[in-house]
Amino acid sequence: MATGWGSLLQDEQQLEELARQAVDRALAEGVLLRTSQEPSSSDVVSYAPFTLFPSLVPSALLEQAYAVQMDFNLLVDAVSQNAAFLEQTLSSTIKRDNFTAHLFDIHKQVLKEGIAQTVFLGLNRSDYMFQRNADGSAALKQIEINTISASFGGLASRTPAVHRHVLNVLGKTKEAAKILSNNPSKGLAMGIAKAWELYGSANARVLLIAQEKERNIFDQRAIENELLARNIHVIRRKFEDVSEKGSLDQDRRLFMDDQEVAVVYFRDGYMPSHYSLQNWGARLLLERSCAVKCPDIATQLAGTKKVQQELSRSGMLEVLLPGQPEAVARLRATFAGLYSLDMGEEGDQAITEAIAAPSCFVLKPQREGGGNNLYGEEMVQALERLKDSEERASYILMEKIEPEPFGNCLLRPGSPARVAQCISELGIFGVYVRQGKTLVMNKHVGHLLRTKAIEHADGGVAAGVAVLDNPYPV
Repeated sequence: MATGWGSLLQDEQQLEELARQAVDRALAEGVLLRTSQEPSSSDVVSYAPFTLFPSLVPSALLEQAYAVQMDFNLLVDAVSQNAAFLEQTLSSTIKRDNFTAHLFDIHKQVLKEGIAQTVFLGLNRSDYMFQRNADGSAALKQIEINTISASFGGLASRTPAVHRHVLNVLGKTKEAAKILSNNPSKGLAMGIAKAWELYGSANARVLLIAQEKERNIFDQRAIENELLARNIHVIRRKFEDVSEKGSLDQDRRLFMDDQEVAVVYFRDGYMPSHYSLQNWGARLLLERSCAVKCPDIATQLAGTKKVQQELSRSGMLEVLLPGQPEAVARLRATFAGLYSLDMGEEGDQAITEAIAAPSCFVLKPQREGGGNNLYGEEMVQALERLKDSEERASYILMEKIEPEPFGNCLLRPGSPARVAQCISELGIFGVYVRQGKTLVMNKHVGHLLRTKAIEHADGGVAAGVAVLDNPYPV
């Protein structure tokens, strides 16, 4: 990949002036976060960290990521409907991972009682890195798929204008025009609106399950505002509120403060720390209802690392997507090496290989939200500790992707503009809606590029490591 903005990164004075203009434009465009000091209040806000320049991305890989997204939507939906596959795949994990076990208990309870919801909505984001091949070319490799609370669709809709502005200030109007328009928040809202419409109650609300301390509120408001423009009203509540004021009627319709709820959109509930005993009760109440959950519990389980690892097994995609060889080929082309750590010969071999060559692997627990993975010496120590314990089944091993680093300038509130060697992660947002057995909608609706300095192995924007970016197709 070409180096991009090399010469511009040398001129400190120019960078400082550009950074000032870029930050002002980001604030004007609404690329905003609440501050860590006041995460529950919008009285004082700041800009979300971002790159001064868009980062170069091979257009062929961008097109490939878009082309496979509808296949990933189908795959996630197929996994969520396959109770036998989920049970078999997660059987070892739930013995040792309490969080996944709790989710799975709710899943089993809902299945036993009979699933009340008839409309299913997936808003997911599939994340990739660009593997550097021996010949210098790059290949698209999937890191993970996020099936719950896939964030930054709102802010990603607002960053293209910032990078266009920076390039226009430099007189690079041709380059500015190459930055792709991108509006995931509109597409995500379209999926919620479709599910709401199919639910079929004109006065019903969308219930957004929010965290108490939500720095990323403006990202969520972008979707709320799109829905309001369609005359669909959103109510924001915490799990605790559902516990206190949520109820089901005899038909299992969900009511919150006496208002019927058509769609439950989770922007909370993806980490163990999000649940108290009371919150688990609230989650069960929501799952038992006939409201459209985004995601329902089976779809959240479909996004676990253990499921991702099982999907990479030979022949597994053919079982889940029968008669779709082209889709299977597109999906498989994005898979990195994924290895089970279940007790037995296969898991033993994976551990031996990882300890012998730690720079080639990543150890991943069943967690979302960034900042959970182990690398290098830390990974070796963890594997030495886990190798004779059944606890190892709560992790998977993944081949470490090695992208080609490039130069960019990172802008963060309270810090001077910083030129660094960086790597990027590309996410594609996907939306699907199913009613009964009929797929009503299946789309890709935009992208998210996040970039970080190469010394940070793990972590996204919310974790304070990566910054927002835009792809500059080359």
